[in-house]
Amino acid sequence: MADAVLVVDMLRGFLEEGYPLCIGREARSVIPNIQRLLERELARGSRLFFICDHHAPDDLEFKMFPPHCIEGTAEAEVIPELVGYPGEVIPKRRYSGFFDTPLEQRLHELAPEKLIVCGVLTNICVMHTVADARNRDYEVEVPVDGVASPDEAAHRFALEHMEKVLGARLTSIGG
Repeated sequence: MADAVLVVDMLRGFLEEGYPLCIGREARSVIPNIQRLLERELARGSRLFFICDHHAPDDLEFKMFPPHCIEGTAEAEVIPELVGYPGEVIPKRRYSGFFDTPLEQRLHELAPEKLIVCGVLTNICVMHTVADARNRDYEVEVPVDGVASPDEAAHRFALEHMEKVLGARLTSIGG
């Protein structure tokens, strides 16, 4: 039985300079780690899902955050470093990759042993996706060197919350 890797919001709008919610150069340090993870997991037969912010121009989320990752724009695209990996793109309009998306159905069809969740931001979309996965009784791993947030305190809180409250297993991709 294959595992599933959920690559959350590794999008140009979050990881490339010049976009309103670019989270900074430091967050880009997880890209080589995620590449290693994807190569390893593909070799093991895992399936990849790119969970991608994909907002309508008038999305209500823009009352809280500036407009970002609007459908049909470059900022809603997977970063060039990951775009060549074979995986299904799952557009989302809210924090969790499960909310109002086909992800749950795809995972039901696949029946993975576990989900490996990586990407950005640790304390927002990664954590909410992990919470919804755990609420669906999936075993979840979160590689600490495959997630990032510009807010170090929020990043640490989210990792601890995912491990101690949600029951996700924290791992390392390693070099």
